[in-house]
Amino acid sequence: MSVQVEKLGNNMAKLTIEVSADEFEDAIVKAYNKLKNRISIPGFRKGRAPRLMIEKAYGKEIFYEDAADIILPKAYDEAVAECGETIVSRPEIDITQIESGKPFIFTASVALKPDVELGQYKGVEVPAVEVTVTDEEVDQEVKRQQEANSRTVEVTDRPVQDGDLIKLDFDGSVDGVPFDGGKGEDYPLTIGSGSFIPGFEEQLIGVSVGEPIDVKVTFPEEYHAEDLAGKDAVFACTVKSISYKELPELNDEFAQDVSEFDTLEEYKADVRANLLKQKEEQAKEAKRNAAVDKAVGNAKMDIPDAMVDEQVRRMIQDMSSRMAAQGITMEQYMMYTGMDQSKLEEQMRPDAVTRIKNSLVLEAVAKAEGIEITDERLDEEIGKMAEQYGMEAEQLKGYMGEEEKTQMKEDLAIQEAADLISDAAEETEEAQTEAE
Repeated sequence: MSVQVEKLGNNMAKLTIEVSADEFEDAIVKAYNKLKNRISIPGFRKGRAPRLMIEKAYGKEIFYEDAADIILPKAYDEAVAECGETIVSRPEIDITQIESGKPFIFTASVALKPDVELGQYKGVEVPAVEVTVTDEEVDQEVKRQQEANSRTVEVTDRPVQDGDLIKLDFDGSVDGVPFDGGKGEDYPLTIGSGSFIPGFEEQLIGVSVGEPIDVKVTFPEEYHAEDLAGKDAVFACTVKSISYKELPELNDEFAQDVSEFDTLEEYKADVRANLLKQKEEQAKEAKRNAAVDKAVGNAKMDIPDAMVDEQVRRMIQDMSSRMAAQGITMEQYMMYTGMDQSKLEEQMRPDAVTRIKNSLVLEAVAKAEGIEITDERLDEEIGKMAEQYGMEAEQLKGYMGEEEKTQMKEDLAIQEAADLISDAAEETEEAQTEAE
């Protein structure tokens, strides 16, 4: 096999790959053995007809397509390894010669990893972030814990009030005609949550359990279901039950129940300390992101469209896997959001470009700074991962192949490059004003 590389513009290349006539002949034989049981030739049982008889009856080309499918993946992989280029897209294959007794020749149009011309990445200016925790923020966190430790009390002696939790039966219609998704039974609803159409929840205030009521609303003009947008609707409703949250009193006893502290003041002090720690981590991450953004903005690179296409494909694949874990298919997502494949791809392209630029620049910085991850540093990271999974480090390491370990080293080098850029960045009030 031989491969020739023709560099095109915008970091694209065309590989011309030639496979010997003998290798192509072997692929034809494999294709014949694969297909012969499906082909009927008069005078022969299926699977018994000689190859020459089949080719005479159907033409020599009958096995070409399957032979090409057999030979292409291996030949392409070998060509990629031989050419020495870093390919960052799926190939566009074009077969230029396919004939028995001759070499099999095809081309693969691919995107090549772009070179990066680094600009300033040390000492970039980023907005200064002041980290403080207010009394109001502490009170809000304590309030969240108070609500988390509330108990639900059922109401039997009064109608619905704002803030109540109710179970509701409803049946919606437009001009007397029911519509999809307009019916529910024992639906849990918090009055005042704004989870229903504007004006719906307010009309339930004052309604008693078992009392029927017609709730009249108008769907918003921007409603996701176009056939309902702007339409007047009537929901026949019945409140099935009413309850409310009873909050515990904020005192020392509450602090003892929800924490290791004896007094409410000690508990609030711990809440403040934890909020401060969270904000400091957030500020550190914000500085890191801002510094990397500046470094990326100062760099120059020419990203081929095919590389972006490949990144978008991976992002959609990751998204699909995450949704599948939640029991949602891509088809359902498309239906719920009104998206289609092209819209989704277009929506993801800016983020895909940003990810590519960040990765390329951080890789270039790691190379420029001589950042290399030792086996000891890798073992340290594997140990942290094993602890998270409740495994022994050697056990987890045994599950990993060399490719996974190499990828981990590359990821760690990128993280260290980002830390280097962030640590060297200068926080200035001027940058803060400019950012605002």
